[in-house]
Amino acid sequence: MLISFIIITLLVLSIWLFMQHPKFGKLPSGERLERIKKSPNYKNGQFQNIHHTPDIAEGVSYYTVMKDFFFGKSKHAKPSSVLPSQKTDLLNLDPNKNVLVWFGHSSYFIQVDGKKILVDPVFSGAASPVSFTTKAFAGSDVYTADDFPPIDYLFISHDHWDHLDYETVLKLKPKVKQVITSLGTAAHLERWGYDINKITEKDWNEGIILEDGFIVHTTPGRHFAGRTFKRNRSIWMSFVLITPTMKLFLGGDSGYDTHFATIGNAYGPFDLAILECGQYNAYWKYIHMMPEEVVQAGIDLKAKKILPVHWAKFTLSLHAWDEPINRVVAEAEKMNMPLIHPMIGEEVNLNNPKPSSTWWKNIN
Repeated sequence: MLISFIIITLLVLSIWLFMQHPKFGKLPSGERLERIKKSPNYKNGQFQNIHHTPDIAEGVSYYTVMKDFFFGKSKHAKPSSVLPSQKTDLLNLDPNKNVLVWFGHSSYFIQVDGKKILVDPVFSGAASPVSFTTKAFAGSDVYTADDFPPIDYLFISHDHWDHLDYETVLKLKPKVKQVITSLGTAAHLERWGYDINKITEKDWNEGIILEDGFIVHTTPGRHFAGRTFKRNRSIWMSFVLITPTMKLFLGGDSGYDTHFATIGNAYGPFDLAILECGQYNAYWKYIHMMPEEVVQAGIDLKAKKILPVHWAKFTLSLHAWDEPINRVVAEAEKMNMPLIHPMIGEEVNLNNPKPSSTWWKNIN
């Protein structure tokens, strides 16, 4: 009995010590916490979604979820070979071009109307506090922080490990001129040495007037947040990015809900909607969209085109690694919704995107 008690005590102490590492960030406190408590989206000690959003679907047990997560994954949850990619020279891009480069999962670079923008960058090789788990697929990690020019605006949609990567944002810090993020998330960045004067953190439904005709509107998602066992102390969000010549929707993570139509009616039509498509399952259908819902969300947003992201880098669900793109392509063709699905690292002309190749075909 005493030996068991000592083992359990040592295990708990080890976990506690491990979680003191800076990569776990920091919970909001002080003036930031007081501001959070005044948010209309914060109730009962947590941020809340617009509508009731259970962690798992009705009638599903956590036992079933965990059993299938460890023993029920598709045999093709990871690609069997190295993913193809291109290496765009971001340091020497023509500054007059409007381009987008996707890096797999939810990380992408946008150069538009003279500004350089980076969204949810994860280049450490893993989406986990433990580097040997949730590793990036072979071929999906061809970029590092050294490949980037100075970044005018770094957008962070929420604080999950597959969107806010400690190693990456630390290495990018000297290059970032301004961070735009969700209320509460800046506490992590502040702990990691970011100048608070360079961070703009907002609640849902707020506006940010930037320079040279750039405007951001912070908009809702249907998701959750947290880097530790404490959830929803910061908020998760999407962004409407209005530039002098374009209107873009940066979707972050979200399950399907009425907010897409609300945003579309308020700010649409969009030249491009970048929407999560991957890591879904019927067990957690409220916090990640099914591929068919991604197309409907694009329709709700009044998007002219959709870029499906949140796939082709990490295994965070049970489906085959290429199932999201195959299903969303099929639904988009059915609904006559134009898609772009570039190869990782491929330069996309935002003014006139060319038809994308089906580069994922013939990779098991």
